[in-house]
Amino acid sequence: MGSQQKRSLKTVVGEDTYAVWTEMLRRLVPSSRTHRLAPLIAGMLHYATDIAYEKYGGKPEEGTVEHALLSASEMYDSDEVYSDLIDIVAGLFEDAGVEYERVSSRGEGYSIAERIFYEFIHWYDMPWEG
Repeated sequence: MGSQQKRSLKTVVGEDTYAVWTEMLRRLVPSSRTHRLAPLIAGMLHYATDIAYEKYGGKPEEGTVEHALLSASEMYDSDEVYSDLIDIVAGLFEDAGVEYERVSSRGEGYSIAERIFYEFIHWYDMPWEG
C-alpha cells in the first residue's frame, strides 16, 4: 500500500473489540475448519458494518474502511466484495498472527477469505424460504 495507512477494522470497532477478535483468531484459526471460521468472521464484518452505518449513515468518506464495508454490504458479487475487503480481512489475520491462505489435505491451495466473503454476501439469505 506504499505510503497509505493500513485500513483496519480497529478504526471502526475500537481497540478493545479488535483486541478480542485478534485473540480469538490467534487461538481458533490454527485448528479450526474453514466452514466454522467463515461465518464467525463474516459476522464480525457485519457487526463492523452496522457500526459504520450508525456512525456515518450512507455517507462515509471514500477509501475508508467504513465506506468499503457499507459498499460491500450492497454487493452480491464475490469478486467485488473480495477486492473491496481483502486488505481489511488480510490485516485482521495478520494482526492475529495467523494465515487465511491454506492448503487442503490433497495439496490444493484455498483461501478462508473467499468463504468469508461468500458468507458475508449471503448473511441474510434463508434458502428454506425460497
